[in-house]
Amino acid sequence: MLNQQTLNRPASFSGAGLHSGNRVNMTILPAPANSGVRFRRVDLEGKPEIEARVENVGETARSTTLAKGNVKVHTVEHVLAALAGYGIDNAVIELDANEPPIADGSSREFCKIISDAGLSPQAEKREPYVPTEPIELRMGETTMTLFPDDAFKITCTSADKQGRFTQFYSTEITPKSWEKELSHARTFCFYEEIEFLFKNGLIKGGSLENAVVIRDDAVLTTEPLRYPEEFVRHKMLDIVGDLSLLGRPIHGHVIAVKPSHTANCEFVRHIAAQMNKPLRAAQTFAPPPPKVAAPETPPAEGGAMTIEEIMKLLPHRYPFLMVDRVLKMDGTKIVGIKNITMNEAYFLGHFPGHPIMPGVLQLEAMAQVAGLLMMKHAQEERQLAYFMSAEDVKWRKPVVPGDVLVIEIEMTKTRGKICKAKGVCKVGSETVSEANVTFMLLAEPQ
Repeated sequence: MLNQQTLNRPASFSGAGLHSGNRVNMTILPAPANSGVRFRRVDLEGKPEIEARVENVGETARSTTLAKGNVKVHTVEHVLAALAGYGIDNAVIELDANEPPIADGSSREFCKIISDAGLSPQAEKREPYVPTEPIELRMGETTMTLFPDDAFKITCTSADKQGRFTQFYSTEITPKSWEKELSHARTFCFYEEIEFLFKNGLIKGGSLENAVVIRDDAVLTTEPLRYPEEFVRHKMLDIVGDLSLLGRPIHGHVIAVKPSHTANCEFVRHIAAQMNKPLRAAQTFAPPPPKVAAPETPPAEGGAMTIEEIMKLLPHRYPFLMVDRVLKMDGTKIVGIKNITMNEAYFLGHFPGHPIMPGVLQLEAMAQVAGLLMMKHAQEERQLAYFMSAEDVKWRKPVVPGDVLVIEIEMTKTRGKICKAKGVCKVGSETVSEANVTFMLLAEPQ
């Protein structure tokens, strides 16, 4: 297939989510060329979307979860595999819950609705990625290698830690081979894992209707195995879904030993790193881009405080000091700022590759600025403002490196040593978060 594809018309399916157990309605919609695949949470305000890209991978324990800000979609691999297996480049997957339905634990039901909807070729050319050299990942017991090839092939060996049910399978992935050889393979788990999964809030919607359970040497299932090597074929199904997070089809031969969602997604990151090398090289030797004006900082007014003055009042220090300056303080109001840079310590572990300031740290910034206001109003010296509670917390827009977070606090109520305040964080003129916070003023420990 030389051109991109989408669906000819919407395709819908309803059922329970594997891990949440919640009923969910899913509709796969056609999408414009070059828009890729994305999930849309229609049950949330604003119908937020998450692109099916490796940059948005949040968790990989037992399944692949996409996350963007506070929005998540769990267990995306089976529906992504169905789209990738048929060569669908562009689609919007609407959900009214936090994960697609598990159906029978395979991609079979998703293939049925996609086949019924039909495929629609698009004018824009498809651009598969061909690796320029072999790419290898070693992670624990897992080994994954990608070699250049004229087609997309997967060769896989799977086994548990005890070496039970070791299976091997290899095939070229085409729409026909995908549907016939991989799409019917169901998810599976070992009996001894079930108690752990339940205790950790997983597989609430799991049953023998949508999973195969292995107990010792017995296979528990409501029907005979669909393939002699159903377990390894399901591992390959997962690889098809997870590798689609690259955002482009792959022409290459994947050889995998004991793959997992964690390894699959890390392998995609390795592939993306090689894919982006020419772009980085071009940027290195390109002329410097035109200068962009730095984010504008509001002018300081009465009651302004420098960082040195702030540190005399607040006990916080790097990396937990969330206010750089106070622009003004007037009666019951205060305005502080926090410059968000790529050097913030939390960006090392919070959405690496997709830096967003955690919402709870915006709340902490409000708390610290409010604490400055409370302490300025305290009658006794050497007081500290202890954070007691937060109510009506709302996070509205992501905050990213380069933003100047303006924190506006207004004291709304004081009673003895208890203070209440309304906090709003803005970037430019847009509100990004807000909350009502409560403090207690206590003497600083000696």
